[in-house]
Amino acid sequence: MKQTDRPPATWTRCLDPGDRTLAALLLAPAALLLSLIIVYPVGRLLWMSLQNLSLTSGLPAEFVGLENYALMWDDPVFWDAAWNTLLIVAITVPGALLMGLGMALLANLPFRRRWPVRLSLLIPWALPLSFAGLIFAWSFHYEYGIVNDVLNRLGFEGIIWFNSPGWAFAAICLTIVWKTSSFMALIILAGLQTIPRSLYEAADVDGAGRMRQFFEITLPLLKPAIVIALIFRTITALQTFDIPYMMTGGGPGTSTVTLAMYIHQNTVSFLDLGYGSALAVVMFAFSMCVTFVYLRMLRRKG
Repeated sequence: MKQTDRPPATWTRCLDPGDRTLAALLLAPAALLLSLIIVYPVGRLLWMSLQNLSLTSGLPAEFVGLENYALMWDDPVFWDAAWNTLLIVAITVPGALLMGLGMALLANLPFRRRWPVRLSLLIPWALPLSFAGLIFAWSFHYEYGIVNDVLNRLGFEGIIWFNSPGWAFAAICLTIVWKTSSFMALIILAGLQTIPRSLYEAADVDGAGRMRQFFEITLPLLKPAIVIALIFRTITALQTFDIPYMMTGGGPGTSTVTLAMYIHQNTVSFLDLGYGSALAVVMFAFSMCVTFVYLRMLRRKG
């Protein structure tokens, strides 16, 4: 039998797909995985938020449309939780950024031995959130907390931190800043490592001081790393749960209840899955809006 010198054209097209076809084939497993772990749960959450689904009523789920979202409008606890969550974001995200930036600059200095300084950045980040909440709940205790002990030694009167809404909220914010600033520092430190040393050497030759080098070299080149750190920190701040739950449980009253705590209360304590799902959808929408804004900032600066 005589063999042909080249395969038929149809065989060639099957064995040599175009760039778009090859890209689709390679991305198909990842797209399927993302659909299973992201698209389906979010879609299921949206569907449950449109239902009256309470496990304590003993009744089957009933489609009610946007009724759960309408209930939020007249729910004062929802507004308290949303306001507290936004306040935590507005206070702790800039606080963690400033503290993390200072820690990263300190860790980037040419120490003879850098590992103890960089190891100290990992300790707060590695602690579980609930454990950090318990530690600082003890630290701010009125009778035997270390904070009041220091105040008494300095001649000031101790504060009953968790009986006052303002002081309780301040204690929670301080704890969150301490816990999350190390995460910001690690991301910013990674950004500092990418800045070429030759830029600082050239600035030294030109007579630029340290402050001018920071604002004209360090800060502009750190903007992508700072934006990435802000995205992660803001999203996790919107989902704040463990630290206020362990420190105050949301009290006094609802002065320290966050949106995540209110979702937990409705879904786990009250077993109202419909209303709890609607609250979770609102929190998810907040997170997506924040991410969109930060990504627009990153693209504009890029």
